[in-house]
Amino acid sequence: MDLVSLQSGLDNIAFLVLFISMLVYWVGVAFPQLTLLPSLGTAGMAIANLCIATLLGARWIDAGYFPISNLYESLFFLTWGITTIHLIAENMSRSRLVGAFTATLAMGTSAFATITLPPDMQLAEPLVPALQSNWLMMHVSVMMLSYSTLMVGSLLAIAFLVVTRGQAIELRGSSVGTGGFRAYTLKRGGETVTPTPTTADAATLSAAAFRVEPGNTATATLDRPAATQADTLPLSPQRLNLADTLDNISYRIIGLGFPLLTIGIISGAVWANEAWGTYWSWDPKETWAFITWLVFAAYLHARITRGWQGRRPAILATVGLGVVWVCYVGVNLLGKGLHSYGWFL
Repeated sequence: MDLVSLQSGLDNIAFLVLFISMLVYWVGVAFPQLTLLPSLGTAGMAIANLCIATLLGARWIDAGYFPISNLYESLFFLTWGITTIHLIAENMSRSRLVGAFTATLAMGTSAFATITLPPDMQLAEPLVPALQSNWLMMHVSVMMLSYSTLMVGSLLAIAFLVVTRGQAIELRGSSVGTGGFRAYTLKRGGETVTPTPTTADAATLSAAAFRVEPGNTATATLDRPAATQADTLPLSPQRLNLADTLDNISYRIIGLGFPLLTIGIISGAVWANEAWGTYWSWDPKETWAFITWLVFAAYLHARITRGWQGRRPAILATVGLGVVWVCYVGVNLLGKGLHSYGWFL
């Protein structure tokens, strides 16, 4: 089998495996009693990761340059990064909910590359002069790794919002923590509240804000009664534990992606000076990369300096996910700039 046929087969296999893994994770979320499904989902993500790595390696050998010069290649490199970070995040959280979100993103990205892009955009072509530099691997690979890491971290923040049902929850424990589950005691007016409230309790507890005090055993204090949403049940201690874990891991993953983004922007500025004679030209891609950096810098500043945890930083991370996609794909769809070669325009 030649390398071209191998690449064609591997991208379809990766897409199929990711699609099946996504279904496995979502069925696992819907039916938590099926304990075997999370392991199957993890195995599927690992197989897809290896398939994509082999695909990129074969393309590298065939084309003679690092395979990240066009949209097809970068989409699969992004998918490889997402599956890699997924395996790390899932190992930290031990939650099938992580895979339900990340597998969906990885599947959608690979489907875009495999099904949506026309065949001529999937072919490896000679590099244009501007890309014939050793900086191609250094700058673009780091940027793509930062995108995949920030996307996974933001998805975990969205998962946090889903788990907490949009209730105003402030986690006052450590942002770094150990990544393990903590015990919660629900209290109201100094009295312990049973985790399964009666109908009368439900109206009181529904829109309560939970504050978790530092310590080995966290205490979730119910701040205020609900004036509305009387039919909404409060969060169980198990959901609070999961929410705390998702918030913690989302912060860690974004904390890993932000330095990668910073290194990528700096290396891009050095390459720009070498290629165009200026470190910064406010090209649309450069501008949106800077906006992305500002959004996640604000996220980390709010968490480290202001002590934000819970819903507010999760919303900020959700905004960051949209900004990353605009920076990665949207800029090339909306306007032509110095970074448009090899993409849509």
